[in-house]
Parts: sequence; C-alpha cells; structure tokens
Amino acid sequence: MLLAAVLVAASACGSPAPSTTSPSAAATSAPSATTAASASAAPGSACTAATTPASKEWNGRTWYEVFVRSFADGNGDGIGDLRGLTAKLDYLNDGDPNTTTDLGITGIWLMPVFDSPSYHGYDVIDYRKIEKDYGTNADFAVFLEAAHKRGIKVILDLVLNHSSDRNPWFIASAKKDPKYADWYTWSDTNPSYMGPENQVVWRENGGRWYYGLFSEQMPDLNLKNPAVTAEMESIAKFWLTDVGVDGFRLDAAKYLIEEGKKQANTQSTRDWLAGFHKAVLADNPGAMLVGEVWDTSTTAGSYVPGAMDLTFNFGLSTGTRLALQTQLAAPLKTGLLDTLTAWPPSQSGIFLTNHDQNRIMGELGGDTAAAKLAAFLLFSEPGVPFMYYGEEIGMTGHKPDEQIRTPMQWTATGPAGGFSTVAPWEPMEADWQTVNVAAQTGDPASLLSTYRSLTRLRADQPALQHGETAWVDGGAEPVFGLLRSLPGKSLLTVANVSNKEVDDYGLTLRGGPFCGNVKATVVAATWQDAGIPPVAPVVTAAGGLDVYKPFAGLPPRSAVVITLEPQP
Repeated sequence: MLLAAVLVAASACGSPAPSTTSPSAAATSAPSATTAASASAAPGSACTAATTPASKEWNGRTWYEVFVRSFADGNGDGIGDLRGLTAKLDYLNDGDPNTTTDLGITGIWLMPVFDSPSYHGYDVIDYRKIEKDYGTNADFAVFLEAAHKRGIKVILDLVLNHSSDRNPWFIASAKKDPKYADWYTWSDTNPSYMGPENQVVWRENGGRWYYGLFSEQMPDLNLKNPAVTAEMESIAKFWLTDVGVDGFRLDAAKYLIEEGKKQANTQSTRDWLAGFHKAVLADNPGAMLVGEVWDTSTTAGSYVPGAMDLTFNFGLSTGTRLALQTQLAAPLKTGLLDTLTAWPPSQSGIFLTNHDQNRIMGELGGDTAAAKLAAFLLFSEPGVPFMYYGEEIGMTGHKPDEQIRTPMQWTATGPAGGFSTVAPWEPMEADWQTVNVAAQTGDPASLLSTYRSLTRLRADQPALQHGETAWVDGGAEPVFGLLRSLPGKSLLTVANVSNKEVDDYGLTLRGGPFCGNVKATVVAATWQDAGIPPVAPVVTAAGGLDVYKPFAGLPPRSAVVITLEPQP
C-alpha cells in the first residue's frame, strides 16, 4: 500500500543538496561508491549551498501518451476515437484538485491523429485533417476544449521526416510536377548505399529512386527545400494558433536531413530544428517541443535547449529497467550520471517504456511490486515524466508493434473490456478480465492507486519537478538513494531493487546540505508499515550522510520517500 503524508519542508540551514549538474560537479565527480553524482564538499567544510535551478512550465506536469485507436471507442465500430477519449477524460483528470480518484495527469501526448492510410498514423496524407477513424476536426476541437477545462495540456505527434506515399505532395513529385518536384529526394540512378541501421533506403518509382528511411510507403521529405520548411512551419502554426494545441512530439527527429551517406544527427538537422523551434516560439512562446532522439544520452541531450525543449531519455529508461531486472543499482546509476551531464537540469523526457518498446510490466515478468517500484523511480528521477497508456494498471504486451498498442483494459465485461461494445480492432491482451481499471480502482494497494498517489506527490513537491539531484550510495548492490533538493527542501528516495529484504546497507553522501540535527519523516512508501518513523540521520561535518539506515531493513522491491528536516 502506498502511504502519502503532508510533506514538511526541510530548510537544511537554508542550503539545498549540492548540484550534480553544475560544470564543476560534472568535471570533478567520479563514479565511486560514495561520491557518485554528488558535488564534492571537503570533509569538515560548512554545509554546501546552491541556487534554485531554472524551471520551465512543463516541469510541473505529468504527461500521458495516448494511442487514440486503442483508448476508448465512442461510436461502436471497434476503433478508438476522439469522442471516446473525451468521454474518458475524467479518468485522467476530472478537473477538481480536491479529488483523488482520477489519475492526476496534466498533459496528454497524442500519437498521430492526422489523416493516414495506416493503423499507426506515422505516414500522413493530410497534416491539417483528423484521421476519419478518429472523427473530425470538430471532434478534436471538442476534445481539446474539454482537456483544457481540466487543466490538461495537449501535444500532437508531428512527423516531419516523411509523409505517406499517398500524400498529394508525393504523387505530384513522382510525376515531376514543377511545384513539388523537389519536395522529396530523387535520383535518376540507384545510389545503393544503405541506411544507418544497414537497411534499404533507396526505393524505385517509375524508373527513378527516392529516399525513404523507414519504408517505401514513407518517402522522406526534402527539408532542404525552403518551400517544404515553410509548409511545415505553417502546419505547426495551424495546430498551435488556429486550433490551440500546446506543442508537439517530433518523431524521428535525428533523421530529418541527410548529408550524403551521413543520415543521422547531422548538423543540417540540428540547424533545421533550431530554426523550426524559433519559428514555433515566435508565435507561441509557451509551446513545448519534445523530440524523439533515440540515441546515447550525450547525443540526445545535445539537442536541448537550442533545437528542442526536451528530448526523451532512453538511457535513463534503460537503466531503470535493467536495475529492476538485474536487481542491481549499477545500471540506474549509469543512466543517472549520463543524464546529469548530458541535459540541462531536469530537461529530459523520462519514461519507463513507450509505443515502440515491450511494455514495462511484461519486461518485469508481471511482478506488481517491481512495477510499483518502477513508478516510484520514474517520479523520483530528474526530468519530465511521461506515462504510456495502460502502464498505470500493469498492461502487458510484447512486439510486434500492434501487440504493444492493444486496447485499454477498462472493465472485465465483454466483448472488449469496456473499450468498445463490439470486437476491438486488435485483440485484447489475455489478462484483460483481471487486469483492468475497474478491478484496481477501489483497491488502495493496487498499481493504479500507486500511480494516482505519485502524480499528486510530484505535483505537490517542486523538488521532484526541478530540484537538484544527487546519487546516494546504498552500501549494498541493490540499494541506493536519490536526493532531490531546492533551497529549503530536501527529499530522499531510498530504493531496494532486489526481491529480497536487505538489512546490511547504509546510505552515504560525501557532501550535502544538512546541518546539525535532522528529523526524518516518511512522505510515501511502497510498503504498508512504513508509517513507522524512520531513524534520523547523523549529519557529517560536510553536511552529508554516512552509512545512514532510516529503517533496520528494506523490504523486497521497495521504495520510500523521506523528508529530512533540520531541528533546533
């Protein structure tokens, strides 16, 4: 059972934990057991101090990724649509901050909703028209108004790299229409070279070849052409200014412009994105651009903030998953250290899994305790959290892609678990009658209840939104801590990723913000008896922690969030 209590601010002598994102910290930190990711403070020195990190509006939000086709069917045809999604908005956020029965999300990322011939929508025919399976532009306007009334911002998946081969632009380009002839990349002979994943990228059409990174149905747009760039900026302005959405998730952002055989992360791509970002912000200063740069943390982080506001943090996602699978802290430590050096503070999109990956519950073998711990880690890590629909109830699914994008499991009633009144477009997962929203809604020990509590915990605590971050060594392979701090506030998350209780641990932070006597108070935990007061730490001369044990033992697959408050 997840317990939540009122957080008592920890003023810690007016000084937060040392920043792990300052240039000096990044340059001097070594990944040793006691100093990993913490700025050093010499033994015997006064408590360290740091300024409040810059925060963006999106840092205060929790985002929810929705595949409209699989969320809720509003017209009984077996396909999810915008009317169905609108009807389910109270599940996501009912607009009343005093209730606790909704999920508490404050942002929605919609996977592609534009006119497309495919089920997934990543090959667009008309960028200004809603896919007919999902409804109409008017249906979208109703949805957007309802979301905004509940305090939910909405971003759309925008595919800039390529279009559908059925797009009128491509059809005209293939016919050598002068207006569209160079909207795509053509060659009279087959260049023959392979793509960045050693895949075929040159496709034959009418005796010529065009470049299509992902498939022959998805020809790459020629963003070197100013006319194409102008059109993409116009499309963005249409949805942001005319319709009123709040930003975009940019698909395949690292592949936009090729430089000969170099087809990923080119300088031309970075320059184009920076120009697009500037154009978007010129008319919509509050818009958010989050990019899919599925690459190393160093590469993904290098796009922020100039080219995009956020990029997704695949390295930290992998580290979190591997820590839970291996029952070792090391993978998460690596992911965190890379995060702190690669991105501006808290400006990456953090997540567990998404629509291109096996679902996290399946990766964890159906272990609900591990899934709760995964949620705790997600909401403790530095960055902006994104949840994949159904993750909060433990939906499973393994590739191929259709089977990780199956219909949302609402109830145990047939034929489609509350998703539709008819057979769904894709079969439900086998466990839908036992794993569903209805079954978990009234259970305070359920995974859904855990997520509901965590979204509220994060919303209430600025330190979890944009506080400085320090890795705290656990003294045992499966144990570690994450310290999130702002001036006047410190929160310590302690986790045991193993499936066994651990009592031979001790939390160590070489330099920290604490002075004198400190009171420890539980804010939230994954186990029921965590209401037992934790032991207060003995603060070192450097303001840190030395082999601190808040509890005699840490239960299997457990986490606890503790506030540390100075005492007179």
